Amino acid sequence: MKRILSVLLAIVILSVGLTACAASENANNTALASQSASEAAPQSEIKPETQPETQPVPQSGKDEKSDKVVVYSAGPGGLSAGIAEAFEEETGIKVELLQATSGKILSKLEAEKENPVADVVVLATWSAAIGLKEAGMLQAYPEARNKEKLYPEFLDQDSQIFGYSASALGITYNTNLVKNPGKDWNDYTGADWTGKVSLPDPSLSGSCMDFISGYICNCGDEGWQFFNDLKSNEASVDGANKASLETVLTGSKSAVLMGVDYMAYSAKAKGEPVDIVYPTSGTVVNPRGAMILKSSQNVENARLFIDFLLSDKAQDLVKKAYIIPGRSDIKCDNRANMDEISLLKYDWPTMMSNQTQIIEKFASIFQ
Repeated sequence: MKRILSVLLAIVILSVGLTACAASENANNTALASQSASEAAPQSEIKPETQPETQPVPQSGKDEKSDKVVVYSAGPGGLSAGIAEAFEEETGIKVELLQATSGKILSKLEAEKENPVADVVVLATWSAAIGLKEAGMLQAYPEARNKEKLYPEFLDQDSQIFGYSASALGITYNTNLVKNPGKDWNDYTGADWTGKVSLPDPSLSGSCMDFISGYICNCGDEGWQFFNDLKSNEASVDGANKASLETVLTGSKSAVLMGVDYMAYSAKAKGEPVDIVYPTSGTVVNPRGAMILKSSQNVENARLFIDFLLSDKAQDLVKKAYIIPGRSDIKCDNRANMDEISLLKYDWPTMMSNQTQIIEKFASIFQ
């Protein structure tokens, strides 16, 4: 188990970049928050436990008298705290909430492997959630309320990972500097955009990493020409999501590609001169997976928490945070909905198996 988590931790990127990602979500929420940074190990490196993934897990004797649930959540912080507070008000169950980056959560899970503490884990990228499943650390909850209302791609086949919300990657631009933004990715390799484009660093932004993986999955190796063209057109790599977005807010750059969309919507709502477009050829949407750990000591309360995440009340909180609700019947009026965003053709297993090589290739282009 130690080796399994060590692999996950290494590619979820645990250092300064993760702290920068956490800071980016603080900019959009008044509470502590975190922007995910995750990569997943190649499938061959993860050894599932022999116990079937869908086998019911015996509940702790303490569960019947439990009045709490321990939740480790990768934010955004304001949303996580709001959901915890609403859950407590509705159920009377105390939420012991840890808000951190996906990498720090995985680090804590490893540190606590001999004495597990968490009941529910919420990670900011789907690939990191799949990594925990393949490590045999999750239990199924096939009776989860409203799970049938989730987008099909937001629920794994074993009912272990529930994508209660999601974010998409788009193109955020400064409206004072740009009147006619490019409609697709390749538009930003032209002369009109020379030296005016910022990119997040995929070694510091898990969402950017997932986009690049999805783009190459869609385009094949020919897709690397796009990144070579961006480099030739003097695009700069400016850190994690917040740092890259900041270049557009200040006007030092005109647009940031592969930026997390809810940050753009939040900045726009605060009066910043920004807007966002989704490329016509497609992008990547990253579900935020919520899971019950196999080691949970408060299983019934954990199940109630999953039910609450999929409830009308929690989904409304998701919507107010400019994040895509996981349920397909919940529509936003403050941002683009899923049916308004074109998707690239990608699959998570392929993306996960290639991420280490992809991050090295990107680094070689922009070194």
